[in-house]
Amino acid sequence: MSTVRTTPTGRIHSWDLSTGVDGPGTRFVLFLSGCPLRCLYCANPDTWHMRDGREATVDEVMKEIGKYRAFVTTAGGGVTLTGGEALLQPAFTAAVLRRCKEAGLHTALDTSGFLGARATDELLADTDLVLLDIKSFDIGTYRKLTGGRLAPTLSFATRLDRLGIPMWIRYVLVPGWTDDPGSVDALARFVAELGSVERVDILPFHKLGAAKYEALGIPFPLRDAPVPDQALIDSVRERFRERGVPAY
Repeated sequence: MSTVRTTPTGRIHSWDLSTGVDGPGTRFVLFLSGCPLRCLYCANPDTWHMRDGREATVDEVMKEIGKYRAFVTTAGGGVTLTGGEALLQPAFTAAVLRRCKEAGLHTALDTSGFLGARATDELLADTDLVLLDIKSFDIGTYRKLTGGRLAPTLSFATRLDRLGIPMWIRYVLVPGWTDDPGSVDALARFVAELGSVERVDILPFHKLGAAKYEALGIPFPLRDAPVPDQALIDSVRERFRERGVPAY
């Protein structure tokens, strides 16, 4: 008896084009719906719930990507899957990545790594780059900041390194939360041991998503938190560079 294979559908929030922040070159960025974490600084609370997205097939997504293929490839870019959390929908994410690779497109996966165990080796084989968000290297701070556990992310990072998959580490710098020198140094030591890490991006905390919280009728937890000044940003970058890790 033959088995009929079906292509999974997914729930997507939106898509956008970006340059320089979601992987190399100009990217078609697909935002998937749903996220298991509740980061206090999250700029996209409208992507938290699966119900807030719309159902889409892989064919529909690829048709949309196709409209911009020449533009993103000419600019040395590709396709980035993000969210929400793309690994909350691993079958759909894997199917889109596979189709993108078949189309000759560079692929990137932006993830917190919290659900890294859901990424099969086949999914990762179709991923050219992982943008790994490490929210904090302190276990207690990570729990308070995200509501989740740090261990799955670190385990995923070591697995990616073992598989030789290039990584860009992303670290959101929030004064009073993620600027502790000891914690930053510990993360820098960890990252320096991962041979497939190409760079670390220090992302200054901002409040651009505050209006979304207001529209959704929910409080923005870090509304009164300060944004980092340039001196703090530079000092954190330097702590990574001292370990031989390119930091931007």
